[in-house]
Amino acid sequence: MSANTKPDNPNNPIDYQAYSPFKPFEPPTPPERSPLPYFFTFCVCMITWLVLSGKFDLFHISLGVVSSAIVTYTSGDMLLRARRLKGLPGNWLRFIAYVPWLLFEIFRANMHVMRLVFHPRMMDLIDPRMFRFQSRLEDETARFIFANSITLTPGTITVYVSIFGKYTVHAIDKASGQGLPGEMEDRVGAIFGE
Repeated sequence: MSANTKPDNPNNPIDYQAYSPFKPFEPPTPPERSPLPYFFTFCVCMITWLVLSGKFDLFHISLGVVSSAIVTYTSGDMLLRARRLKGLPGNWLRFIAYVPWLLFEIFRANMHVMRLVFHPRMMDLIDPRMFRFQSRLEDETARFIFANSITLTPGTITVYVSIFGKYTVHAIDKASGQGLPGEMEDRVGAIFGE
């Protein structure tokens, strides 16, 4: 069978004409992107620049515009993805509701670590461990927030997160890592409807 004929087996989905050596290669066209994520990223960067610099003269504002444009060009769709715009207001509201719970957990973990550090038998109580677990979270932003929530909580540090949702967490003692993934994962999942 030559390269330009149809396959003998009609169940074979391979189009042999597409692989002809005489046909020039045409790269696939990239999907069209919405300008909204780029505009949002530029605005966030520019507002951050103005607040942190505190200078409102032409030179500093033009530096902010150039810097914000460079960041927007290189990573404009990282903050806000067009495919997730539909549920964005609800996600933000649920995230804002999550923050007080996280702050309370940080406070509780601080008290636990402080008890460990000031205990007379500190060396007996501190028992560093590595915990590994599989997360059920599928959204990469949810995994990111979960990993950072673990790290923000004293006594635990997220060491590694695979693209498949496998976490490796270092804990200062057994009690610090026992609740993982647990309620924190459930709450982060609830933000994104998982």
